[in-house]
Amino acid sequence: MEKPRLSESQEDYLKEIFKLREVNETVSMQDLARKLDVRPPSVTGMIKKLCAMKLVEHEPYKGVQLTETGEKIALEVLRHHRLLELYLARHLNYSWDEIHEEAERLEHVISEKFEAAIADLLDHPTHDPHGDPIPTVELEIPDSPDMKPLSAIKVYQTIIIGRVMTQDKDILSLLSRLELIPGQQIELIRNEAAGIRVRVDGSQYLVPQTIARLIWCESPDT
Repeated sequence: MEKPRLSESQEDYLKEIFKLREVNETVSMQDLARKLDVRPPSVTGMIKKLCAMKLVEHEPYKGVQLTETGEKIALEVLRHHRLLELYLARHLNYSWDEIHEEAERLEHVISEKFEAAIADLLDHPTHDPHGDPIPTVELEIPDSPDMKPLSAIKVYQTIIIGRVMTQDKDILSLLSRLELIPGQQIELIRNEAAGIRVRVDGSQYLVPQTIARLIWCESPDT
């Protein structure tokens, strides 16, 4: 697709706005500052530039939204990123807590030919190792099962983990050790103030509430 010439930072802003919109109805300047770990004045300046390029729209108290063009660019970057993550995990033996940073470095520079070659090699996957949907070559999000965060699902149910909504290396390493990964079937035993008690392959774990909100599961009661 043809697109305006953008810096890596500008592409990152568009990508993060899209990702934040997946879980929040409104994306604020403060949300972006926290997500990108930059100072609020820097966010304000970048959003003004992206508005001038007609890639985003911003209204006070209504947050930041992508325009149609901005969304297509965000989806293209996400497609690169998530294909790269799966390629690194499946063919280069990277662990799922290592692939994000590597894909961040490569997502802006690979060609469309290279993207197509990876997609062919991976047999056109729909989701990356974290369970995140990979935009199609037409830049559409593939269908996924209805999901809820682990913290919002009723106890005494057996469910399947569908997606882990973090790139924090320490959290991903912990979840990997506990086998709390996409595709894993788990049983919810009890919802406690300290966390969600679950059973995984006969072992019980207490998942802190802050982490339970990041584990999205296919819910039998949606």
